Amino acid sequence: MNHTLRYSIFFILDSVMVLSAIFISHWLLNPSIKDNDTLIIISSIALLISHHIMAYFCRLYNRVWSVATVKELLLIGYSVTICVFATCIMQFFVKGEIYFRIMAITWLLHIVLIGGSRFLVRLFHDYRNKIPPQEELKKVLIVGAGEAGIILIRSIKRIQNSKLLIVGIVDDNPYKQNLTLMGIKVCGTTNEIPRIVQEKQVDEIILAIPSLGKIGIRKIYNLCANTNATIKTMPKIEDIMMGKVSVNDIQEVKIEQLLGRDEVKLDMEAISNKLLNNVILVTGAGGSIGSEICRQVIHFEPKKIILLGHGENSIYKIHMELLEKYTDRNIELIPIIADIQDRDRIFEVVEHFQPDVIYHAAAHKHVPLMEENAREAVKNNIFGTKNVAEAAHHYCVSNFVLISSDKAVNPTNVMGATKRIAEMVVQNLASYSDTNFTAVRFGNVLGSRGSVLPRFKAQIASGGPVTVTHPEMTRYFMTIPEASRLVIQAGVLAEGGEVFVLDMGEPIKIVDLAENLIRLSGFTKEEIQIEFSGIRPGEKMFEELLNEEEIQEQNVFPKIHVGKANTMDRDLLHLILKDLEMLEINEMKRRVINIANGKWVSSKIQPKTTA
Repeated sequence: MNHTLRYSIFFILDSVMVLSAIFISHWLLNPSIKDNDTLIIISSIALLISHHIMAYFCRLYNRVWSVATVKELLLIGYSVTICVFATCIMQFFVKGEIYFRIMAITWLLHIVLIGGSRFLVRLFHDYRNKIPPQEELKKVLIVGAGEAGIILIRSIKRIQNSKLLIVGIVDDNPYKQNLTLMGIKVCGTTNEIPRIVQEKQVDEIILAIPSLGKIGIRKIYNLCANTNATIKTMPKIEDIMMGKVSVNDIQEVKIEQLLGRDEVKLDMEAISNKLLNNVILVTGAGGSIGSEICRQVIHFEPKKIILLGHGENSIYKIHMELLEKYTDRNIELIPIIADIQDRDRIFEVVEHFQPDVIYHAAAHKHVPLMEENAREAVKNNIFGTKNVAEAAHHYCVSNFVLISSDKAVNPTNVMGATKRIAEMVVQNLASYSDTNFTAVRFGNVLGSRGSVLPRFKAQIASGGPVTVTHPEMTRYFMTIPEASRLVIQAGVLAEGGEVFVLDMGEPIKIVDLAENLIRLSGFTKEEIQIEFSGIRPGEKMFEELLNEEEIQEQNVFPKIHVGKANTMDRDLLHLILKDLEMLEINEMKRRVINIANGKWVSSKIQPKTTA
């Protein structure tokens, strides 16, 4: 139906109803109406004209009445009241008196007829949508009886031929128990979800609490772990209001949301003071962590960002991404292809661009792979870091932040050992350099190239099985944005030589991570089985974030801890690194791990410890 036809139909129907209202009220109070009763005729004309004028200004003919609410009903009442009031004034000027009883009944009939006709459209629309489709309906349980829950329920009910049937709501508010919300009963609290799912044979649970943190999501997810219902979440209210997504864009629960830890909040003012209008160099800018650091840093309006990496494709991708997303910002993005093992090239880049802050994310991080390629791990993680750090010292860079790993604590593998020695290099420089050198440790990063998550997803996609090394193996996990924020915040907190660590909560069993991912993928443990392959060379059953000598009780920033710095004698470190370059591969592996675990100490030279 086009706009003109729709407007004409409403215009004619309203005219009939307006005239009917006043004549019916006159007939009810004065059955002996005379043909020459001109005042009622004039009143009818006045009421009709004023109605159409108000309908125009209140847009009563341009509204979608199939989704009308109480707001529209109030608007009709407001419009009708003004029309009747205007007609009363006209009566007073024509005859000097007002037919109060007639106009009161006219006002009531006017609202009933106009409002009723509009809400008949709404009722017809709702009735038509209640007709179930031929396919079997999916039974849904809504978690949350607040504003978000109301929006979600209303949206689901308005969808024509929706395959979702809402069978209940749960909410922890005791005052909402056993109440009915839009025809749906609040039938319990979140702790009763398993019982409700079983009783009502729920197929899908939708979390309608956008403000629910990761801890809350994980709690509800654990409650649902023994049910066959899938779990989804609705988008954030602010994203819906800004038009980024619609209410119906129900999302799968992401594995990152099950970490059970809220993300670290940054000191935005301090970071802005550190990065604003400065030159930032990011090594390994094409990697998972390096590229995310670039995405985070660009929000603080630096003068330049130097994207340095060895792989041309990954550097090209992050360069193009930033150019396309931030075309309106006057920030120079410079892609540099360089190998951190090339000392001359690194010194050349640092000398040319004179960065204020260097985030050193370039590294080899894959544990089993580095066991088989120990020399490359030493060359890249130790001597590559040494090249970048010494260039920062030589050219008086203000801040240098090394991305380290929890595997650097009491390492049993080559990768962890090389990261610990890289920390030693940085801490040694911090003891005499004007540059603020610091290191940041974090656990496994979900979604990164070396993470177990992509491998699990690929195994699930191929029908399984999912391979886990050991049923008791645990790891600390964090998201890529969390890791990047910690790196940026550490650069602000650094005073020289610290090792910063994120309070990562409790370690997570790898097997639990695999089981959660299987469930989130829509499968059961029977459909996708888990097999244990055994611990690989260099792997530990559990990881640590600080060793006993480094632990300090207090934290320097919410959820960020700093460890005591153990520095090595400068000459001794130089001799150790020089010897490493000349060792045979097996001896190199043994020596690297021994050095990282402090077994390099002789009877004549002891390490210096500074708080």
